[in-house]
Parts: sequence; structure tokens; C-alpha cells
Amino acid sequence: MIYVKNNSYLKEYESVSDEIKYISNSLVRLKILETLYECPLNMKEINNTTGLSYSSISSNIHGLETEGHVYREINNYYLSNCAKLQMKNILEFNMVIKLLNKFFTILDNHIVDIIPSKSITEIFLLENAKILESNEINAYKTYDFIEECLTQANEVKCVLPFFYKNFNNKLNELIENKSNIELLVPSNVYELFNKNLEISNINYFSENNMFLLISTNDVMVLGLFKEDGYFDQNRLLTSKNEKSIKWADNLFNNFKNSLNK
Repeated sequence: MIYVKNNSYLKEYESVSDEIKYISNSLVRLKILETLYECPLNMKEINNTTGLSYSSISSNIHGLETEGHVYREINNYYLSNCAKLQMKNILEFNMVIKLLNKFFTILDNHIVDIIPSKSITEIFLLENAKILESNEINAYKTYDFIEECLTQANEVKCVLPFFYKNFNNKLNELIENKSNIELLVPSNVYELFNKNLEISNINYFSENNMFLLISTNDVMVLGLFKEDGYFDQNRLLTSKNEKSIKWADNLFNNFKNSLNK
């Protein structure tokens, strides 16, 4: 079962207006609006893009115009500013639902309520992320992957919820190369990290069972704890996509800022 303590993102969609309900209860209207969200089009272009019949397009466009979601200039149809915002929310929410299904194995029975609400609202940025899993042949596949990411990094932001010698060695190599490193660790192992790393930019947090986060210049890695309190070393969420790395950077900053409150 997936637990999310902070439901601010979902509550945002519980207060969906009648206008959004009007938009979303017709697949034809959604298809037309999604197409116009990309760029203004005329009737023929909408037909070519969507494959909808002219009669279906005409009747639904008329309704959308009447409701103020669409307006026409010369022969092209445009979304109103309000409709653009509504479609943005609908498309992002649709992406969130797809991602929850896609990442079910790394979310189900895992502790996720420690992720700051600001990062929850941006979870759609992870649309290109993938799950990396260990197997019988390589039980340490995920840890090996993290070491490889650290080896190739020029700069890195880390939330490390436990001390692991191999990770520590890789961080020391980066420090020797004068790479930019920012590190957050639990208070119960802070002294251990501090003793074994020549790093000044290190802070601690008091909570246990947080999450593992590696964000470098070209990859992001997220690991979670299971509900039994043990870190799930068998699977990670990772991506080299720019949007996903941005999400990881934001998560690090949001989490760090929450520690200062």
C-alpha cells in the first residue's frame, strides 16, 4: 500500500471546477483541446491531426467556443488562457497517474511520505525515469550503478541515509579532484561521515529511514526504504533526462530547506 502523508497535490485536483469537469468528461473534447494545446490549428488541420470527423469536430468546437475554452481568429482555433492552464493541469495529472502505475514496484510498501510536497507536485518531471533492479546474477547491481554514477560525476548532491564504504571512497575521489559536493546524512552517522570525508559542505538530519538521492551533472538516482524500515537495495529509480535531474536537484533543495525550518 502506498502512503503519502502530504496530500496537497491530490487535494489540488479534488477541487476541480465545473469547467474542467466539462472538458474532461468527453474524450473528443479532450482530444481537440490537447491538439490545440500544442499550437493553433484550423478545422482541416485538427481533422488531419486527430482523425476525428468534421461533424464531431464542428459540434464540439462550437460547445468549447460557447463555454469560452476556445476562440477563433480568421480560420484558426486557439485555446483561451484559462483553457491552457486547465489542460496543463489535466495533462500533468494524467502523467502522475501513469507514473504511479509505472513505478508501482518502487512505491508500493515503501516509505514515501518523507518526500517534500513541493517535489510531489513536480513528480511529472520523472516521466522518462526507469526502475533499475538487482537480480540473482548481480545482487549488488544497484550499488555498483551508484558507484559508477559517482565515478563519472563532476558535481554531486547526495542524501545518503547510511554509511557505505565504497560510496565513501568514490566521494573522496571526487573531493581529491576538487569536485563540487553537497551532502546530507542522518545525525546518527554524521560523525562517521565527517571522520572519513574531507568535506566541508555536509549537513545532517534527525529522521531515520529517509531516502537515498544522488543528483549529478548527468544522472539522478532515487532509492527508498521499505515499510519494515530496511533500505530497498534491490531497486532504484534513475534517469539521465534533464527534467528528471532537475526534479532530483529540486528534491535535494526542498529537503535541505525543510531541515532549516
